Amino acid sequence: MLRRRTLLGASTAMVAVARTGYAADWRGQYPELVFAVIPEENGSGTLNRWTPFTTYLSKRLGTKVTLRIANDYAAVIEGQRAGNIHVAYYGPASFARALMTGVQTTAFLIETNLDGTKGYYSVFYVKANAPYQKVEDLKGKNLGLVDPNSTSGNNMPRFALNKMGINTDTFFNRVVYTGSHENAVIALGQGTVDVAANWWNSPDESNLLRMARKGMVKADDFRIIFKSDEIVNSPIAYLDSLPDDLKTEIRTASLEMPAQDPAGYQTIYEGKYAPWSPVDNAAYQPVIQLNSFVDKLHRKAE
Repeated sequence: MLRRRTLLGASTAMVAVARTGYAADWRGQYPELVFAVIPEENGSGTLNRWTPFTTYLSKRLGTKVTLRIANDYAAVIEGQRAGNIHVAYYGPASFARALMTGVQTTAFLIETNLDGTKGYYSVFYVKANAPYQKVEDLKGKNLGLVDPNSTSGNNMPRFALNKMGINTDTFFNRVVYTGSHENAVIALGQGTVDVAANWWNSPDESNLLRMARKGMVKADDFRIIFKSDEIVNSPIAYLDSLPDDLKTEIRTASLEMPAQDPAGYQTIYEGKYAPWSPVDNAAYQPVIQLNSFVDKLHRKAE
């Protein structure tokens, strides 16, 4: 009888493992997982946007998933380097920078536009009533950038300006890092800067339109005077050091969120993105090349 009960118990445990897809031993090592987000927008907006993801992931994994809103882009990179951030939402340039500086992390999903494409753009905004019609008109004015590790808010603008024969740090009177895409638009609206870099997907979605939907600005108060070449969309990445079965669960649960929790996914993107798509680090090789180019520009300027 004892042997039969032992075998029955073992069989039940095996079935439980088979149903969940992973053994529970990783929970002892990771009773809490930290998901960090770059500061694309101001704190409360980021909290409201991404809380549904951590809530959903906690339920799917059966363990606590904590949302951490980083102070700057570098904080996400260094948090993953230290192993304090297990899963992270990056911008393309910050993710490429993490790879370039030896952080052992892997992208497993990418944002996907409603039309199925996986790219976006850097744009320069000016006030709608400003006299500037092209970038060259802004010589001696103040430029608002976002963060040194922002793709659309720093690296692509510097790359694009260089292609125009413009040295960013000497052409403008002052270059200001505002800390977030929202802050860049706010600085432009307040007159702190005369032109601001920002991300833009399409006429139907951009950081400016997100701000307008929240009542922070009126989109018609600004206009675009430059749009860059396409940039690969942002990834979510996990640490390579996580157990393989845990990484599989994170990847599977995340990719299934749009179908399993459509309301939560709606909150993240306000219905402006299609479901996430699988991706790997190879997709960000062009961004590594972009970062390297901008690094060379900095070294020449020193």
